[in-house]
Amino acid sequence: MATEIIAAKTAGFCFGVRRAVDMAFRESAANGRVWSAGPLIHNDTVLHKLETAGVGLLQEGQTPPPGSRVIVRAHGLPVEELHRLEGAGCVLVDATCPKVARIHAIVSEESAKGRHVLIVGHPHHPEVRGIASRCAAHTIAESTEEIDSFINNYSEKPISVVSQTTFSIKKFDEFVNKLKNTCHDALFFDTICKATEFRQREAEAQASQSDGVIVIGDPKSSNSNHLYELCHRLCANTVFIETAAQLETDRFKHCRHVFITAGASTPDSIIKEVNNKMTEEIKTTGTESFEELLEQSLKTLHTGEKVSGIITQINATDIHVDLGVKQAGYIPMTELSDDPTFNVAENIHIGDEIEAYVMRVNDVEGLIMLSKKRLDAVKNWEKLEAACENKETVEGVIVDTNKGGVIASVMGIRVFIPASQTGLPRDAAFDSMLKTTHKMRITEINKQRRRVVGSIKVLAAEMRREAAAKIWETIEVGAEYTGVVKSFTSYGAFVDIGGVDGMIHISELSWNRVKHPSEVLTIGQEVSVYVIALDTEKKKISLGYRRAEDNPWTKFESNFQKGDVAKVKIVKFMPFGAFAEVIPGVDGLIHISQIAADRRIGKPEEALTLGEEVEAKITDIDSEKKKISLSIKALQVPAAEEETAE
Repeated sequence: MATEIIAAKTAGFCFGVRRAVDMAFRESAANGRVWSAGPLIHNDTVLHKLETAGVGLLQEGQTPPPGSRVIVRAHGLPVEELHRLEGAGCVLVDATCPKVARIHAIVSEESAKGRHVLIVGHPHHPEVRGIASRCAAHTIAESTEEIDSFINNYSEKPISVVSQTTFSIKKFDEFVNKLKNTCHDALFFDTICKATEFRQREAEAQASQSDGVIVIGDPKSSNSNHLYELCHRLCANTVFIETAAQLETDRFKHCRHVFITAGASTPDSIIKEVNNKMTEEIKTTGTESFEELLEQSLKTLHTGEKVSGIITQINATDIHVDLGVKQAGYIPMTELSDDPTFNVAENIHIGDEIEAYVMRVNDVEGLIMLSKKRLDAVKNWEKLEAACENKETVEGVIVDTNKGGVIASVMGIRVFIPASQTGLPRDAAFDSMLKTTHKMRITEINKQRRRVVGSIKVLAAEMRREAAAKIWETIEVGAEYTGVVKSFTSYGAFVDIGGVDGMIHISELSWNRVKHPSEVLTIGQEVSVYVIALDTEKKKISLGYRRAEDNPWTKFESNFQKGDVAKVKIVKFMPFGAFAEVIPGVDGLIHISQIAADRRIGKPEEALTLGEEVEAKITDIDSEKKKISLSIKALQVPAAEEETAE
């Protein structure tokens, strides 16, 4: 069985360490004997090379001859130590890691505000000691018990929280969550080095899938120890070595996957030695050797380059991208897309390949800032130009308005739509269009001025003409359509049935009496209609809205017959009698002679009032003419007299 060796993309020197080591070699080459205040790096091999090159090591409290050049290591120095060396006449060469220097500035500022500073890290680590020297009131904590103790004493006080740059991300996140839930006035600063974060994230992902892990680093290195702890928790077969001589390859002979990573103080030469020993003594697989991958990872990218990489992590603020080089790539969420409808969860997934532009290379922190939206913008301009030339339809979201029209975002590019091309009536407010999606035509592009003009109206007219042609090809009497009410007249309502307008006459709106179409419909309402007449030459369509099954006469005949008594409502007076509503939409006539039995009346108003409800007998039904005769008198005359009268 062959063993596959997987190389960590982030293995070896971080840029802060590499910067300090390079500065030391340059200083010794230019000035002869120089000194470093404390070990410049946690690696004996590198320290020996520095000593050979003329970089002496000052132990704590030691003072070199006056005028000596002293390198301040990447971890920084306590304030009092800096003052001591300057007081002894030394020339300080500051190689403090910029990330550490930022923490110095944060704690100095927070202390000046009177806030208590919590430093999460190892109390004896030189970086932590340097940070603490710049604080007034402060506490150092690295364990859960110490955090709990801190909370008991400071939960009611204003606190500011920073961490050692190489601290465990997982532990720091746990501490932050605990502090957030218990401390009333807490500020948190993200001070863990991005290079450390990427190194730990990669180790976590790879160690969980490997049956063997080799961590290379100095036992005195904090970040190397954290790296080992993380890997050992996920893979029991994890070893921590400082040099290739300490590697026992036998324990990996039966492993299928071996992951090799290294701390920030481990030089590339030691990593190569470990790899060579593994490949010489164990049968391995893979088209590329560890050394080839390592050499590839040292490649440098430059601002403006187009690159592609694999998405390895998605956070709230950025996306991590493996570019196959030493530096860690990331895309801030603000550089992901200009499209307001872009959905990160739907479009961005771990393991996907992504293309982007290099925006900035930070060799100090080992980071490369990328932009996907800049690359997309170039591609999308080309797409818009093609859409304009070929009169293709595009889709955009209205994101802004101005006096002249509205602004749409189409593929992340701002497109101006003049008021006359929005499709809205003259002088209509544009606010109703905000955040709505529209299809449009691109009518003008000026790439130099970055100006794009579009039209919703032009496309809508084209689509309407196409839809109208299809409707006139198939329309027939009785066909049903779903349409939208467009406008009213005194005699009916016009309805758009998909490119063609038809009219519903007021008499076809309802079975009840209607004085105006607005009593039944509203502008913009979606309605179901049917064709009752066509004039193909004049392009006129008559539509029906009321339904036969809703005909009140049908309901009347289903529920009443001649001789029945009904409770009716007086709705209108005429000289010859009164009309009464039997059911909504069906009226009957009470002749003046059938209103009162005990006296003769000259007008219906003498015995009845409008809106009054009375009981009346149905004396006749004319189904053909849809007329009903009613009588109140018939209910007042005794049955015998009624028969005699007949």
